[in-house]
Amino acid sequence: MQLHQHSMSETISKRYFQEIDNINQYIGVEEFFNIESKLIFEIYHLESAKAKKSLHEIIDILSIRFGKQVIKIVRSYFSVLSSIVARKLLDNQVPSKKAFAFNVACNDMIENQMKDAEFLQFADDLIDFFIYFIADRKQPTFRHQTVNKVIMYINDELENDLTVETIANNFHISTSHLSRIFREHVGITLVEYLNVRRVEESQYYLRHTNKSITSISDQFHFCNQSYFTRIFKKYTSVTPKHFRDELHHEFYRFEMAELELQNV
Repeated sequence: MQLHQHSMSETISKRYFQEIDNINQYIGVEEFFNIESKLIFEIYHLESAKAKKSLHEIIDILSIRFGKQVIKIVRSYFSVLSSIVARKLLDNQVPSKKAFAFNVACNDMIENQMKDAEFLQFADDLIDFFIYFIADRKQPTFRHQTVNKVIMYINDELENDLTVETIANNFHISTSHLSRIFREHVGITLVEYLNVRRVEESQYYLRHTNKSITSISDQFHFCNQSYFTRIFKKYTSVTPKHFRDELHHEFYRFEMAELELQNV
């Protein structure tokens, strides 16, 4: 075993020095990690258009270096990038099981859904997914720390049967006080925010799974499918069925940042 390990180390070292000798012939490679750092910053700060441009610049560098092998290399790089983003999620206090599931889901899509002829479009779609997921997990910055903690708690426990009472009990405050401070800082009631978040999350199950609409309604604890449809249409302007069947509908997202500015 030690002999094998020694041999492997020598092989890697030899390959490393070969690459060092060859690297100067590839224009732009020295910028790879600078662009990657910029890309990660842009993803983390939800700058979709800039992140897509940076990722395309990285793909261009990989194309110059690897030529005909670029699809294989890009596929591997997408997996690496997914792992980097998963660690960013951990920095945002996302539970480790959810960060792990995010990484597994991304890698599964990369391995099984990415078509060679459409890898540039897949790159853009991957950025959109990263930013959507990070946006949901960004630390809220309202001036009341209890409100911030409640929002993070809702993000982590959304598929449980949350009510104003259960949330208030978890934070050892009265329901009236919780309702007042939440509306004061967020701009909508806590009940409405729960519905907003359930609608936001349910969109992904409608678009990316084969679960029935009834099952998704139950998963997010709407009292029945009819109520789910009414609430879903209130925020997205379409029914869950139309959202699933007509792929041109964009995902609805509650613009919390605008409300934060109003309360500064």
